[in-house]
Amino acid sequence: MKKKFVFLGDLDSINIELIHNSHNYLKNKVEYILLGNIKDASKYLSKINSKIEINEIYNPLNFENYKKNTLNFFNIENIYKEKYQTLLNQLSIANHLSNSSQIDLVTLPINKSVFKKKIEFTGMTEYLAKINKRDTIMLLRGEKFSVIPLTTHINLKDVRKYLNKKYLNLKLTLINKQIQRRIYELNFKSIKFLCYNPHCSEENTIGIEDRKISEIIKKFKNIYGPFSADSAFNNFENNSLFISMYHDQALIPFKILNKKGINITLGLNYRRLSPAHGTAADIKYKNIANSSSYLACMDF
Repeated sequence: MKKKFVFLGDLDSINIELIHNSHNYLKNKVEYILLGNIKDASKYLSKINSKIEINEIYNPLNFENYKKNTLNFFNIENIYKEKYQTLLNQLSIANHLSNSSQIDLVTLPINKSVFKKKIEFTGMTEYLAKINKRDTIMLLRGEKFSVIPLTTHINLKDVRKYLNKKYLNLKLTLINKQIQRRIYELNFKSIKFLCYNPHCSEENTIGIEDRKISEIIKKFKNIYGPFSADSAFNNFENNSLFISMYHDQALIPFKILNKKGINITLGLNYRRLSPAHGTAADIKYKNIANSSSYLACMDF
């Protein structure tokens, strides 16, 4: 049976509801241990009138005293006053457990603004790269196609700084290496790079960025393009991968055309997976959250 660690993330969210509502389906398919504070999670569970018993796990590396009909928790005490410090401590412990065991880590959504108000924080992909001292890539895997934005949560005006030979060669080489690793179970039928400018720069009359992209990707035999982004998603093979220079160029069509999505961090020593949505704090406690992306992470 598959094993997973699940980092609870920000509890001002639908995260606990996703776990609770999915448990009966998952309990016979995957063994998973929840990583976070038991008291905080228990308060949320009581608000949604949960009847599922909590079982505390003391040695998560060997799943000792695991019980499939309960929610199995490895308790992490809240030793900090600040919320962002508490979450970073929980994430650090979760990262250590997955590094030690190579067990998948499913991280549930966080509110990035909680961190950005206190520290320099771009996102989970970048933070995991920092604490693991590894280069990482964000890949969004959907049931129809997948996307990789080469820059993620940055101001759009700063994207152009990364459109250079050194950065693109580094990232495309890393992508090629990582998607071939067996642990990710990825086998893309085609990989297409999207144009930076509208209509692929209209024969360089809008800019020369797409000419630069074209020159660089010629080196990579399995990457094609660049293709005009406004029409690239009209016709695609299932299990295609699209690479873009910036976040929304890829994420908007991805979230519209895929009903569920997994955020995969390529480049770590283990598989880090996350539902491709946010905290949805506005609908917490309402029992209307869509669990499909969480289930996709747990089934993957």
